[in-house]
Amino acid sequence: MNEPQLIEGGLAVDDRGEVGFINGFNFDKVKRFYWISNHKSGFIRAWHAHKKEAKHVTVVRGSVLICAVKIDDWKNPSKDSKVWRYTLSEHKPSVLFIPAGYANGFMNLTEDAKLIFFSTSDIEESKGDDFRFDARYWDPWQVVQR
Repeated sequence: MNEPQLIEGGLAVDDRGEVGFINGFNFDKVKRFYWISNHKSGFIRAWHAHKKEAKHVTVVRGSVLICAVKIDDWKNPSKDSKVWRYTLSEHKPSVLFIPAGYANGFMNLTEDAKLIFFSTSDIEESKGDDFRFDARYWDPWQVVQR
């Protein structure tokens, strides 16, 4: 997979409660996971990239805008690169796959948002494959009023 891919799940609700599921997600290449929550709505964590490491991300509480950009030049990436935008929410279970070679970032749409990232690299592999760019290097963070 050379582009981000959204793996959709579902939510079953009955008189006992609800069960969320993402049956199309496979843990085969996952080596570690971690979760992130921010302290307020509208907070941006971006841009974090890896040449070799891929990630899967899901939202377990609240809603976020998560974005990904393919890096064309690791020293001076194009600011005109396509930005992939996804809104993820606990109310619509899904996992977003972010391939190696992409930068990713997210913005809380709700104060209580919590994300879980599943990584294909262990922590030592990740440390040697870590690239950071300013949070507004690409600026897809505007919510369009409709």
